[in-house]
Amino acid sequence: MCSAAADLLSSPIAIAHLGPPGTYAEAAALGYVQQFIAPDQKRAQLCPYPSIAQALQAAADGSVDLALIPVENAIQGSVTTTLDTLWQLDTLHVQQAVELAIAHVLLSHGATLDHLKTVYSHPQALGQCQRWLKETLPQVQLIPTASTTEALGDLAQDPASGAIASARAGQLHNVPTLATNISDHPGNCTRFWIVRRDAPKTVGDFTSIAFTVPNVPGALLKPLQILSDRGLNLCRLESRPTRRSFGEYLFFVDWEGGLDSTASQDALEELRCHTEVCKVFGSYTVTPVDLPQHLPQ
Repeated sequence: MCSAAADLLSSPIAIAHLGPPGTYAEAAALGYVQQFIAPDQKRAQLCPYPSIAQALQAAADGSVDLALIPVENAIQGSVTTTLDTLWQLDTLHVQQAVELAIAHVLLSHGATLDHLKTVYSHPQALGQCQRWLKETLPQVQLIPTASTTEALGDLAQDPASGAIASARAGQLHNVPTLATNISDHPGNCTRFWIVRRDAPKTVGDFTSIAFTVPNVPGALLKPLQILSDRGLNLCRLESRPTRRSFGEYLFFVDWEGGLDSTASQDALEELRCHTEVCKVFGSYTVTPVDLPQHLPQ
């Protein structure tokens, strides 16, 4: 799946991300490479995959060195596909996190907004622009796609259709911009995890784990009490279905600080005594990245 997404970045480090070229995941990957890999005189090759799950699987089976995948958006919250897939894969751990500012535009070959009947995009992007869409284009049909760029190649055949994507995606696919600044909130950004098969890191500003508990009253209280007693500040608690039976859930938890602290080590040791399965994704820092200014088109 690897392609020369950017000539300035060739092998040997292969980075899987949600494609095709022009996605925000690619932009985050380019920013990550420029900020953390290129300064070390290393090289990288971007490998676009049709889905988040496939990008993660490629990292898990060794087809690539690492995967950069979205985990949370400031407006829409967690990317559940990422969480569900990481729970199923036992070999991947978070090494680092980056945040990318998201600036959606509406792309179309149509002459005006009034003529649009259909708008395509990834469900996250549609959700991040839902108020603008309701107020500006209440008549359009919204169709979710696997990525923000998936539908761009078909827009030329239908001037009554549009897509929400990045300005760079419009440039890459030669689709004009009909509207800019369409996100519902100006501070829209997405956090991406860089994951690979290395052991979990223990140093960082945040730690992420996930666990299941017995399906009995009060089962979640004990793990939360363990974290509270050690002064660990939770910054995320989210449930997802286990897919074993209706009403059973697993829990994703983030707290501030790394696993190298005594409080984190003691908490994790006791958590394993009060959970069915406890998976440690690792500790990591979060760094803002920008799309490089000079890129091949």
